[in-house]
Amino acid sequence: MIIRIVKLTFERESISSFLDLFEQQKDNISAVNGCLKLELLRSIENPNMFFTYSYWESEKHLNAYRNSDFFGGIWVKTKALFADKPEAWSTELLDF
Repeated sequence: MIIRIVKLTFERESISSFLDLFEQQKDNISAVNGCLKLELLRSIENPNMFFTYSYWESEKHLNAYRNSDFFGGIWVKTKALFADKPEAWSTELLDF
């Protein structure tokens, strides 16, 4: 399983637009082949900063989503709202 963490920082006046876009698309993203779970978190210290955690069956599934026209359409709309460059990490859960 892959957990993709993306840090997104928005202009204050763009936050409601981002939240509306996320609300409109979260079920569609969650329905993508290989997506197991999608979460949105907001920083307590910086209310302009959000994190998405998406859980994927494999890196192949994640990359198929990232290379899709569907993702491209969402990403263009999201990028227009940024106050800072996004950061992203692909991680794996370690069981001990």
